[in-house]
Amino acid sequence: MKFTHLHVHSHYSLLDGLPKIDELLDYAKKLGMDSLALTDHGSLYGAVEFYKKAKKKGIKPIIGSEIYTAYQSMKEKRPNIDNKRYHLVLLVKDDQGYKNLVKLVSKAHLEGFYYKPRVDEELLAKHSLGLIAFSGCLQGKIPQLVLARKPNEAKETIIKYQKMFGKDNFYLEIQDHPNNKDQEIVNKALIGFSKELDVPLIATNDTHYLKPSDAKAQDILMLINTGSNPNDPERLTMLNDDFSLTSPEEMIKKFQDTPEAIKNTQKVAEACNFEFKLNETKLPVFETPNNKTADQYLKELCQQGISKYYDPDDKEVASRLNHELSVIEKTNFASYFLIVQDFVKWAKENRIVVGPGRGSAPGSIVSYLLNITNVDPLKYNLFFERFLNEQRISMPDIDLDFTDRRRDEVISYISQKYGQERVAQIVTFGTMAARAVVRDVGRALNYSYMYCDRIAKMIPFGWTLDETLNKNEEFRQLYQTDEQAQTLIDFGKKLEGCARHFSTHACGLVISTQPLDEIVPVQYSGKSDNVVITQ
Repeated sequence: MKFTHLHVHSHYSLLDGLPKIDELLDYAKKLGMDSLALTDHGSLYGAVEFYKKAKKKGIKPIIGSEIYTAYQSMKEKRPNIDNKRYHLVLLVKDDQGYKNLVKLVSKAHLEGFYYKPRVDEELLAKHSLGLIAFSGCLQGKIPQLVLARKPNEAKETIIKYQKMFGKDNFYLEIQDHPNNKDQEIVNKALIGFSKELDVPLIATNDTHYLKPSDAKAQDILMLINTGSNPNDPERLTMLNDDFSLTSPEEMIKKFQDTPEAIKNTQKVAEACNFEFKLNETKLPVFETPNNKTADQYLKELCQQGISKYYDPDDKEVASRLNHELSVIEKTNFASYFLIVQDFVKWAKENRIVVGPGRGSAPGSIVSYLLNITNVDPLKYNLFFERFLNEQRISMPDIDLDFTDRRRDEVISYISQKYGQERVAQIVTFGTMAARAVVRDVGRALNYSYMYCDRIAKMIPFGWTLDETLNKNEEFRQLYQTDEQAQTLIDFGKKLEGCARHFSTHACGLVISTQPLDEIVPVQYSGKSDNVVITQ
């Protein structure tokens, strides 16, 4: 019998999940698994990275998310009522399922956010096709109704969700956490409902770390997240049970009384066959005058530029231009050049300082003639092929510099021209570097600030903890002779490199041919200006 973990958190469940994507996949491979799901909290941050790396390692990637559902309406934001929420696991079966999950995650952030990104059952019903749903952990609506001794309401919710997602697409999720009496109560009730209502069971372990020995490190991650005192008996912790990436053999043993819950993990894994279509260009159409094609209009603008910069009869210029235009036509990037020249032209007309061009872009005479760059590639013998060639078809990289003070005006112009729903900035993640992680871990363990600060300052900028241990004798001596320092550094090594928070990428901008929330999940940047970013 085979088993697949279908409820798994990575470090993209910010300050809650511990394993990084590579660690997760390598350990799954070591345990003999050939498929794995990723279900981070309320987001799809790690989806593409997980998909690409899983494919390379020969593991079938299953894309999903553990979303938050509102107690009632996602529009409600009442203190002490709507700050509570349920959990629900959603997995993508196909293209339609991916589009629906993207829509749900995006709306949860843009419209339903209150402490956490939330959806409601009305929105779920609209975007349920192509998705497989699990009733969730103890924080799911059905388990919570069971624990509240409302079996009839729990039963009604099961029937509603089965109808919403389809008979083969809704499962009652059971977990084995013997130190939690509530889990026993919920499991018993769900097994009963499964038999009574003919709703299948699914076994999961709600993975937040790889090995049982990682439990304490994950607990420190949660302490950093919540700012709680480690000695507070009421604080949020997962130390009481095992939430590791348990081996298939152990999971089969744990659920020997409900083998169908194990078998169903394979049924679900086989049903989930979504494939990302990567490296497809989805540029918006640039509106050209008089029904000209993008290639025709690009050539016309370049011809206008020749009379400005060169002798119109110069054969070298004509030959270079014809060569570049033919490559641009074959690679279908005419619209890209027209889009870029349009907002660069607008910026310059509005007295916004634009850089002269750098990187490989100045190697293009087309860029020069369109006034995107100010460097003559013929004068400096720059190569176009470094910028764009038919053998390596990837979007040409035009590095643009706008003055910091007025860059937002350029972005605003682009948003107005192509539609705010088609333009967004890009998420980036702040990760725990060596110095910062020492301070974070020390704070979580209630070590004195002065002590942790002294250790952190022993780490050279840009060095990892391992590098410092190997190359810095003073640091190594401290590690070997001071038990407290050893604890601090060992936990720091486990947390180093984990995503700590999201922010807005300094320079990336996405412009799409269709609304972005039909392709990628989006959210607010977290700033007061309500900047939308892609996840």
